[in-house]
Amino acid sequence: MSKLFDNIRNAVRSDQLVVSWHADDSLEKREVTTWQIVAGLESATLIRERPRSQPNPSIVVRQELPDGSEVEVVWSWLAESKRAKLVTVYFRE
Repeated sequence: MSKLFDNIRNAVRSDQLVVSWHADDSLEKREVTTWQIVAGLESATLIRERPRSQPNPSIVVRQELPDGSEVEVVWSWLAESKRAKLVTVYFRE
């Protein structure tokens, strides 16, 4: 398992997370709540790790919402504050 993914999941488990304006807006438009994304992270599948992405390393995970639809979620790791950041959420086409 990816150390970056583990760091993000551990931060989320400890409620050490922030949500970007972009993610908040995307969730609202798609009628998805933040708790659904947070709860789904435990069973999410790592799709891509982007350790050199700027301004923070990030991952892309695929997860299922309670209604059965799949979303891809981008999380980044804020190393200095040891927090996870929910960057964006999008439905797979």
